Amino acid sequence: MKPINIIKSTAVPVPIENIDTDQIIPARFLKATSKQGFGDNLFRDWRFRNDKKDPEFPLNNPSFKGKILIAGRNFGCGSSREHAAWALKGYGFDVVVSSFFADIFKNNALNNGLLPITVSPDFLHYLIDLVISDPETIIEVNLKNQTIREFIKGNQEYFDINPYKKDCLLKGFDDIAYLISIKPEIKSWEALNNK
Repeated sequence: MKPINIIKSTAVPVPIENIDTDQIIPARFLKATSKQGFGDNLFRDWRFRNDKKDPEFPLNNPSFKGKILIAGRNFGCGSSREHAAWALKGYGFDVVVSSFFADIFKNNALNNGLLPITVSPDFLHYLIDLVISDPETIIEVNLKNQTIREFIKGNQEYFDINPYKKDCLLKGFDDIAYLISIKPEIKSWEALNNK
C-alpha cells in the first residue's frame, strides 16, 4: 500500500446519510476477486440513469474532484463487503469523512489504505457546505497529528484512529507487511521462549 501522511486535496461532497455498501458498489459487480476495476462502478446506481451519467450526482459534476470524499452520517452500513473500500480506492479516494462509520466498513477501509475520518456532526456539515459553495476548497488531512482542516478559514478538528492502524497507514503496511517488518523481533522472542 502507498503510505499516507499528509493529504492536501479538494473534495467531493456526497451529503447523503446511511450510504450502504450496496450503493457504494452494487452486488452485481462483486464477481471479481481482484481489487482492480471496482472504481469504475463506484456509486453505479446513483452515477448512472439508463446507462447515462446523471449530471446531478456529485461524482459527475466536473467542479468536484479530489482524493477526499465527504459523506453524510452512517457511511458504509449494510453488508460487510470489502469491495466497498476497493471501489473507493479504485476511484481515487484516499480519505472518506463522515460523522459515523459502520464498524466493518471502517476496518475494511483501514485494511486497504483508505482513511476513514470521523468528525463531529457540526464539522461535517460545515465541510459539506464549504465544499458545495466553493469546490476549490483545499482540505488537509494530517495523519501523524490526527487533524483535518480547511484552508478558507483554517478551521480544523482532531480525529481518533487506532494506533496500530495509524502506524500501518503511515508506513504503507497491510497486516502481513507489518508482521514481516517485525520478523527480527518475532525471531528473538521465539529464541528466548523456546529454550
